[in-house]
Amino acid sequence: MTDIEIADQATLEPINKIAEKMGLKEDNIEQYGKYKAKISLPVAEKPGKKHKLILVTSINPTPAGEGKSTVLVGLGDALNQLHHQTIIAMREPSMGPVFGIKGGATGGGYSQVIPMEDINLHFTGDLHALTSANNTLAALVDNYVMRDNKLKLDPRRIIWKRVEDVNDRALRNVITGLGGIMQGIPRQTGFDITAASELMAILCLSTDLMDLKKRISQIVVGYTYDREPVTVGQLGFEDAITILLKDAIKPNLVQTLDHTPTIIHGGPFANIAHGCNSILATQTALKLADYTVTEAGFGADLGAEKFLDIKRPVLGKNPDVVVIVATVRALEYNGGASLDEIKEEQLPALERGIINLKRHIENMQRYGLPVIVAINHFTNDTDAEIKFIEDNCRRLGVNVVVADSWFKGGQGTQDLAKEVVRLAEQKSGFKPLYKASDSIEEKVNTIAKSIYGAKDVSFSKKAKKQLKQFAKYGWNDLPVCIAKTQYSFTDDQSQLGAPVDFTFHIREFVPKLGARFIVALSGNMMTMPGLSKVPAAVNMTIDANGKITGLF
Repeated sequence: MTDIEIADQATLEPINKIAEKMGLKEDNIEQYGKYKAKISLPVAEKPGKKHKLILVTSINPTPAGEGKSTVLVGLGDALNQLHHQTIIAMREPSMGPVFGIKGGATGGGYSQVIPMEDINLHFTGDLHALTSANNTLAALVDNYVMRDNKLKLDPRRIIWKRVEDVNDRALRNVITGLGGIMQGIPRQTGFDITAASELMAILCLSTDLMDLKKRISQIVVGYTYDREPVTVGQLGFEDAITILLKDAIKPNLVQTLDHTPTIIHGGPFANIAHGCNSILATQTALKLADYTVTEAGFGADLGAEKFLDIKRPVLGKNPDVVVIVATVRALEYNGGASLDEIKEEQLPALERGIINLKRHIENMQRYGLPVIVAINHFTNDTDAEIKFIEDNCRRLGVNVVVADSWFKGGQGTQDLAKEVVRLAEQKSGFKPLYKASDSIEEKVNTIAKSIYGAKDVSFSKKAKKQLKQFAKYGWNDLPVCIAKTQYSFTDDQSQLGAPVDFTFHIREFVPKLGARFIVALSGNMMTMPGLSKVPAAVNMTIDANGKITGLF
């Protein structure tokens, strides 16, 4: 059966019953129908809990598939089956990938979060609220410039873009304000996808409603004619934008097929933004459960690095264990095998591709955290392939467990859960990758060389100029969020495996002072994706009864 067929056959528990499992009462939730709810904040901490945090990440994604979300859900179910009270904390899907090429983000097979259709489509409206808030701010900025413009905001240097929750390459570069004097001031701008917006990052990094407002006030929308930054707070728009997000800031509660409580909230992309669900979702889970199983988007070089260097300092909690998800077929693809070839045993390709997994393991060990590898099992995996991965991992001092999460759900992930529980009891000493006092240039170099394996970093003329400006503005102490392709350690998506001796290219920086990080755009990375030749939308159908097929 397909994912959606499995989800359709599931029996859901009323969401108030799921809330009760977490220790929440009906007054603590705001129901969106029978099977979805928002959690009213703040939530009181339950005494006597272990408060263990498990971070699930993966190798670099490939067309062969890794199944990180599937293993994540299976692990959460397995821990509960083994009588460890567990809550899963995940990101919200963006409809861009859902209707594009990647699909949804609710796991798969018998390790799914439900109601799958609702979550992958409009859910509780968080992404729509973010889109509206973002574009309201854009309209207010344009109106301010057209009217009195007391701060002398230069229309040519407005950096705040509009957003949409779709993959629409036609909106990457647009000209607004055409049509005459009352239509605004013509200027060149563009659209980003909502999941890559600063407001999405701010929502996910805020600790409460007032912190959200403060962060919004710190957004830099552009620069004056004298090249001084202008913030939302200077314009006086922060309250209006916060009002539009007063409900979106509340975490969303759903359940797995096995009725494990799952908080899904916030959905920043990891290749463009910081790739982690909200601070409030993770904190809520940590307060109520013995084990919180959470994720970081794409490979460990992106999502996990950003979790550890951007989210962790705000969260105030180190992961107790890092799980790196890998598949035989993806490692063979990294070793040069084609999608057709990996249907059969390809040991030579696996021998070449294992270096991708090794680098991710070494990167996570660099932070001083316990690491375990989860091999997401496919039916065509051979004993020889599994043994090869196990032997290589153990040479690095890392245990490896085969997880059959898709076909068997939590039952197929219990061995992984047992090893996670064991590792979570071990003491570890977290070591940050860089110091806050390092310059932006030093931070980029550290990430590129230590995590990606680059020989050096090349900064464009524009990027070099920005580095000087940012130092002048006092922004050097902010962490760096590198936007790069998810498919490679380099800024060239065709370079698979674990390349060395390459130059990493930074073309531009974008200040995100509300999110409190600096985005470094590498290579030809786009902040508005495009649709593939045959997008997923083409294969979706709906009948007269509202039954959807083709959603995955």
